[in-house]
Amino acid sequence: MNVDPDIYSKRDLQPLVDYFGRKVFVNYVGRERGKFSAHLEIAKIPTTVDSTIRAFCRLINNLPLPERKMWNAAIVRSFSVGAEAVIGSPVRDFQVRQSTVTAVSAVGAEIVLTVYAPARKRRSK
Repeated sequence: MNVDPDIYSKRDLQPLVDYFGRKVFVNYVGRERGKFSAHLEIAKIPTTVDSTIRAFCRLINNLPLPERKMWNAAIVRSFSVGAEAVIGSPVRDFQVRQSTVTAVSAVGAEIVLTVYAPARKRRSK
């Protein structure tokens, strides 16, 4: 399980990423598909999907005005929740509380759920 904010904009997102500093890990920041993009992870080890999304919302709510305008001007502001399916594993729920959904809405973002296919095991020879 992971939560990565995916941000796409017509403007360079490096100043926004720079402001977050050591509070985030940067998976990528730069040009992608004709737009600027940033893909991040929270720097602390997440305990739940809900707590990770709330941590990002707090970071966004604390942005200074220039960086907040950059966030608000982005074309896509999504929290991508990724999970890898595992054959034979039990069902697992990822709860997102109503207050977290409200916080996501307040920062003008969306929640995207991505389920990755199970990794194939290599055959032993």
